[in-house]
Amino acid sequence: MFDLFARVFGREDASKDVAKERLRLVLVHDRASLSPQALENLKNDLLKVISEYMDIDDEGFRVDFSRHDDAMALVANIPIRNVKRHSV
Repeated sequence: MFDLFARVFGREDASKDVAKERLRLVLVHDRASLSPQALENLKNDLLKVISEYMDIDDEGFRVDFSRHDDAMALVANIPIRNVKRHSV
C-alpha cells in the first residue's frame, strides 16, 4: 500500500502511472466483478504470504484476471529477488 502512495505522490510523472493503474483496476473489476478494494486486498494478501518465502519486487508485482471462453484465471506477475531459506 505504501508503494502505491509513493508512486502517486513521489514522482512528477505519477499522474500518468496513476491513470494507467486506475484504468487497469477498472478493467479488472469489470472482468472479475471484484471491487477495486477487494482486488487491492487480494494483492496485499498474496504479497504478504509470498513474501514469507521470497523477497519480492513490489513495483513489478501485478495481479490481473484473464478470461477465455467461459473460464477466468488469476494471472500474477511476481518478480522474485531472492528465495528465503527456511529451516525445516
